[in-house]
Amino acid sequence: MYLKRYTIASILLMVFVGWYVYAFVSQDAYAIDFFGIQLPAMSMAILVVTPLVIFYIASMLHMGFYFFLNTLEQRKYHKDYDKLLEALKDAYLGNSSKEYNYKTPAFSLLGMLIKNSKVFPTGDITFKEDNEKTQKIDPVLKMIEAIKNGEVVELKKHNLSLDNPLRIQNDINRYKAGKLNAEKILSSKGKYSVELSKTVYIDFIENAPLYAIESYSEYVTKDALFKILSRINADENTLEVPNEKLIDLISKLELSKNDYIEMSKALSLNMIPEQRIKLFETLSEKYEDATDAYLFTLFDLEMLDLAKEILNISQEDEYLNFKSYLDLKECGKNYNIELFV
Repeated sequence: MYLKRYTIASILLMVFVGWYVYAFVSQDAYAIDFFGIQLPAMSMAILVVTPLVIFYIASMLHMGFYFFLNTLEQRKYHKDYDKLLEALKDAYLGNSSKEYNYKTPAFSLLGMLIKNSKVFPTGDITFKEDNEKTQKIDPVLKMIEAIKNGEVVELKKHNLSLDNPLRIQNDINRYKAGKLNAEKILSSKGKYSVELSKTVYIDFIENAPLYAIESYSEYVTKDALFKILSRINADENTLEVPNEKLIDLISKLELSKNDYIEMSKALSLNMIPEQRIKLFETLSEKYEDATDAYLFTLFDLEMLDLAKEILNISQEDEYLNFKSYLDLKECGKNYNIELFV
């Protein structure tokens, strides 16, 4: 609303009307009886202009009232806009724990969409203007970019959860920068995420003794397990692991038939045949999916009679690949067992 222009135009109109009435209509004075009260005599021009003044005051009060209501509404929008920026910051940080109550329908909709969406900056966001609003979110964008680039930043003030991806990546950056060591992470339960602990566990077991590997076995993964297997009786960083302890590690994972077979292949490099056979025999008794790996191990080590015993007591539709391999062997055909798994 252009109140200043409206006021100037109204004054000009009132002056013009008053001048016109005084100059061209009448210069006489009239006394008005207002509800029994005799008012002083006034010029006709003043009497004509008075309603215009009253109308001007009334219109100003009317516009002022709606201007006040509009100001209150605008304040709601500004507050909701600030809340939306905070919600967007939390969304970028992956922090969904905060709740924001919006006063306007439009921002309530946007806030609900952000709350229930995964939002993350994928490129370089540059603001055309540097103001109070951009300063609220620009530091977060720069911090995220720094973490993506492998830098270490301070995240304490944002109070991110342990499983927050940015916090995990920042801790990985700290670990790679030498500001954290693997054993400190593994021994500080509840301070670092399980995902981070599993990641550093793979590095930790590369040189760790068996007792240390067992101490943090809750973080064992498939990759970690195969790294442990590669160290058994190896020339460097050798590791001697009894079958019982190896089975304890294996039992912490959900492995498929192929996983067990790959384990047998990995152990074929250094593990002595007797231990390898006993290991997969025990595993096959405990896990049905390990039976294929047991048969693979037997055929790989040319233990044909023992393998044949197992196949003879199996169902007709079971282990058809191994039965085919056995038939070929008995016919004098020699093929690599790996072609049948």
